[in-house]
Amino acid sequence: MPLPAPPAALRRGPLREGAFRSRLHEPRTAVVLGRWLGAAVLLCFATGLISHVLQQPPGWLRDHLPSRPVQGYRITQGLHVISGIAAIPLLGAKLWVVYPRLFAWPPARTVRHALERLGIALLLGALLLELFTGLLNTLQWYPWPFPFRQTHFWLAWIAVGGLLLHIAAKGPEIAEHWRRSKPPLPGRRALLGSVAAAVGAVTLVTAGQTVPWLRSLDLLGPRRPDLGPQGIPVNRTAAQAGTVHAPTDWRLRVDGPRPYTLTMAELLALPQTDVDLPIACVEGWSASARWGGVRLRDLLDRAGAAPGALVRVTSLEQGGPYAVMTMPHTYARDPLTVLALRINGQVLHPDHGYPARIVAPNRPGVLQTKWVSRLEVL
Repeated sequence: MPLPAPPAALRRGPLREGAFRSRLHEPRTAVVLGRWLGAAVLLCFATGLISHVLQQPPGWLRDHLPSRPVQGYRITQGLHVISGIAAIPLLGAKLWVVYPRLFAWPPARTVRHALERLGIALLLGALLLELFTGLLNTLQWYPWPFPFRQTHFWLAWIAVGGLLLHIAAKGPEIAEHWRRSKPPLPGRRALLGSVAAAVGAVTLVTAGQTVPWLRSLDLLGPRRPDLGPQGIPVNRTAAQAGTVHAPTDWRLRVDGPRPYTLTMAELLALPQTDVDLPIACVEGWSASARWGGVRLRDLLDRAGAAPGALVRVTSLEQGGPYAVMTMPHTYARDPLTVLALRINGQVLHPDHGYPARIVAPNRPGVLQTKWVSRLEVL
């Protein structure tokens, strides 16, 4: 039995007859924008999963994480933030085209229609929260009481679930309008061109925090990768970590079958190496530097570590979420992984981890532990 129409007193604003007059509120425009938005969302989701796995791998995968390609995390996390920012104008345009249907009466006519509305509710709610919190994360601003990373992860699954449900319910209509079969609707090309231009513009003025050749256009990017101590940005300073001054009697402690300690002078007397590696952070920015120090595998070999051993790295930082980090052997044994003592030929600034920090290829910046005090073979 069909639901009655809303009373005349309620048929105001978007519920009144003839409230939506533009001819562009139509399926073909919605399908084209949906393709673009879907591509951005799925790219953002896939690269976000890569970031999550690298930061918190499941046990069965932990020992198989790759240290190559060297620039891998820089590329995937850069694409994650770029596609997430691009999705914002795409979502706005998509909502403008389809929002008359949000006020259709009755709200659910059939089971398929009810599933379609449920998919829209899940997709829209999760996607709005995902993009809003993700954008503020690039600014390192967290004005909410819940943990960002875990919430962001589960919202992504809800958004993708809502997207798949929406596609399944709208499949026949999407298939009908997937290809252009009629003369273009007046104004459609202008609308799609404007949306494409907006996406291109917002990408050009923010992607420079990751893409070096766009750095001169990085007008709205939250971070400039060339600004910071010694020309490299930092997310967490020594003052914030409570390690402004390293102890004057600092020693590096290496625990294993043959434990030992090293002073800074003894570290500097060991064979030194220089590697060119990026620091790539979850907020989307990255910057390359030349790091000088001792290969981590040399320190582990001296301690008698087995080739497949895990390494626990402990920082002087007290109470931080990444004060202790566990490194799989695929990174610990990589010839490019170093206990860095220098950056671009200079002694590490305290904000970059003086007296020593870990730098490894294809790792999130939060796992490039600063202010290292102890290496432990597990």
